[in-house]
Amino acid sequence: MFNKPALFPKTSDATLPRTLRPGGGSTGFTPGTSASQSAQTSTAGSHGSTSAPPQREDSPPNGAPRGDTLEPSPTQGSRLIVGPDVKLRGAEILDCDTLVVEGRVEATMDSRVLRIAENGAFAGTVSIDVAEIHGLFEGELTARERLVVHATGRINGKIRYGKIHIEEGGELSGDIKSLAAAGRDATRDTPRAGERKDDTRPLAAIAG
Repeated sequence: MFNKPALFPKTSDATLPRTLRPGGGSTGFTPGTSASQSAQTSTAGSHGSTSAPPQREDSPPNGAPRGDTLEPSPTQGSRLIVGPDVKLRGAEILDCDTLVVEGRVEATMDSRVLRIAENGAFAGTVSIDVAEIHGLFEGELTARERLVVHATGRINGKIRYGKIHIEEGGELSGDIKSLAAAGRDATRDTPRAGERKDDTRPLAAIAG
């Protein structure tokens, strides 16, 4: 009665789109998707899965030294401080690189640096490289390199120095000479070999 092929026309298999089935072995494309777009998608996904997050430099643990840490400064030698309420008497100070006097000292000293504070006082014999006087010094002082007398400083005694600097208000009194001048005086006063310092002959008195 009815012509079945005319009512239900057979569709060709070549015109149906093929899709990729899960677990299938063949590769298919969905309609509207080109091969180049699929390749770009695959490449982008590949890069996204293999790229690693940027690494952050780990900071050293607490207490660990860093590369830019300054080295500790070298020590400046032995140091002795005589406090404001301290009195040191009848001593010989040895093996002391720096002596700081804030109290009162009566001693003999041969060292590198002597600093007398404004309220400090030193009495005795000192042979030193550098002396800085803010307070009072009495006795014999030899500053081989430099003597600095500050505005509140007072020195009384036999003073020998390499170089001297006196601030306004500083006071010096006594026998004061540079080491160079003292050396010249010593050379001039020393008699040469075979020469008498006083070539005076005694006078003979004849009684008549």
